[in-house]
Amino acid sequence: AVSGDAAPSAEIAMCLMKPAALLATMLAMFADSAHAFDVGVARQTSRLSGARTNALRAGLPSLSTATAFDLGAYMEEKRQLAEKALDESLTSTVKETDTIIESMRYSLLAGGKRVRPMLCFAATELFGGSLEAATPTAVALEMIHTMSLIHDDLPAMDNDDFRRGKPTNHKLYGDDVAILAGDAMLSTAFEHVARETKGVPAERIVRVIRVLGETVGPLGLAGGQVMDLQNEGKSDVDYDTLVWIHTHKTAALLKAAVSCGAILAGASDEDIANCERYALKIGLAFQVADDILDVTGSTEEL
Repeated sequence: AVSGDAAPSAEIAMCLMKPAALLATMLAMFADSAHAFDVGVARQTSRLSGARTNALRAGLPSLSTATAFDLGAYMEEKRQLAEKALDESLTSTVKETDTIIESMRYSLLAGGKRVRPMLCFAATELFGGSLEAATPTAVALEMIHTMSLIHDDLPAMDNDDFRRGKPTNHKLYGDDVAILAGDAMLSTAFEHVARETKGVPAERIVRVIRVLGETVGPLGLAGGQVMDLQNEGKSDVDYDTLVWIHTHKTAALLKAAVSCGAILAGASDEDIANCERYALKIGLAFQVADDILDVTGSTEEL
């Protein structure tokens, strides 16, 4: 429930859109320009609310572009690329690390659509960058995401026993190992970017590391999660608080995905900002869908 002043109708419409539709529109518009990210969201919300029609008359790509784009094939191609890189990213080199690496790999390789790596790849391709150069960052994004899932599932947080139909990390390895596996996953993400990124100017790599760091901090995943925990179960959460939680808990990492991909490819600050605005909209839609699924979804879906 959201109390207080009514939220703008366009924003509500945007939040209720299916994430897959948003992704399809975004990816189909990659060939047009980074500016299409922001315009694409405005166009979709105007169709639902009618609030922005006059602002969208000039220079818009046709909806047939999005329809013709094969989102499933694109995501599967990038998912396979991400899966291979993720599998190669974690190995135990001494017997003393076997347990923690096994725990890390269990969650990192547990499946999923790999949306964050895909967005990183897509943004890099948009600006003419190298997929090879972006791959370490794509891996790091998924490592950070996996860390957040391991910790979110803990009894002190969401207390979940299953994720994607499988026992959560702490149900198999215990709370202690799960916490440490998440910690190790986070530090390994930064190490991986710094060590494995090749053929990119050092200042771009440093900027990517900074973006990733900001994404996890007080104005990112951690801060969003704290606000979420503080407001859990309350019936008087206002719209602004809800948007703040979702923007920082969920959308921040999607924003980082497109931002980092664009940075690695040498995009301008203006283009990067356009990408980030669109990703924030996707993040809000994803969180709304995820919250609904928590209530209505089956164990297999979760």
